[in-house]
Amino acid sequence: MQITIHDFSGVYSGQKFMQTLRESTKALWLDGTGIAGIDCYCDDEAVAAIREQIANAGIKNAEGIHFIDGGNYHYMSKIWTDMVQEPFTLVVFDHHPDMQPPRFGDILSCGGWVKKVLDENKFTDNVIIIGVADHLVDEICAEIASHPTGARNDNVFFIRESEIASIQTGSLPTVHSTLPLYISIDKDALAPAFAATNWDQGSLSLDQMKAIITEIAKDHRIIGVDICGERARDIEDSRADALNSELNRELAEFLLEIL
Repeated sequence: MQITIHDFSGVYSGQKFMQTLRESTKALWLDGTGIAGIDCYCDDEAVAAIREQIANAGIKNAEGIHFIDGGNYHYMSKIWTDMVQEPFTLVVFDHHPDMQPPRFGDILSCGGWVKKVLDENKFTDNVIIIGVADHLVDEICAEIASHPTGARNDNVFFIRESEIASIQTGSLPTVHSTLPLYISIDKDALAPAFAATNWDQGSLSLDQMKAIITEIAKDHRIIGVDICGERARDIEDSRADALNSELNRELAEFLLEIL
């Protein structure tokens, strides 16, 4: 199973596991530090540059494990799922719904990429977002209700942060079809004991996340997985780097076993 690493901010330089991957033949390392227009928002020129970089690496589909840097680059999930050419369910672990429209134009953003997937990807059957802060679910549901003719919002299902404990050992009620899954993990869904991110975090444990993924993988093919949620790049923090390095190692080893 191919591992691809998108290095946009240089944050992986402090992680022992990621550097080990870089030095091995087990991963493709794509250096995006020289691409302009990519922090939080990704303009059209940057999208084209990233897609060209992926194509030049010989990647033709969304299969595999993709490390996509910090939460500011979660829009990479939109770029990867654009490569899926069959009906699928998108499963997202995130403390935020990522369904906000951009503040200007129709630009791709880390806070609105899920909405873009729903609006533009005809193969997306439904979206399940797990671990979202309860108050953010209330806010986005109220916004959806006020714009009933907007995106395909009837295909979005939220599992609130407060509901996690009740579903950790059982199947997700909204994964009801036999369609394959694409899984996107923002580590800010996890409690601070498990990850150090650049956004406010939830209370999910790593064991809970693994249990949910294991359960849904029993009956569904997983097309690919991406992982974001590194620490803020402008704050040197060896403790955070060590914590995230270990988490990335555990996630990679776990996912390689089930994919």
